[in-house]
Amino acid sequence: MRISIDQGVCIGAGQCALTAPDVFTQDDDGFSELLPGREDGNGSPLVREAARACPVAAISVEDA
Repeated sequence: MRISIDQGVCIGAGQCALTAPDVFTQDDDGFSELLPGREDGNGSPLVREAARACPVAAISVEDA
């Protein structure tokens, strides 16, 4: 699985970090980012749900 966050689209709603806190976090400005070492989703079943929860569709998830 490959996860990417479009930083130009992200508004910092934080839905991804709330939905999958083992993969996503927010930076000092409140924008979403992946936790170090979690670029592949680390097998979390909530990654796709976190992408769907993003109100501006800034997260994309692709199968590797």
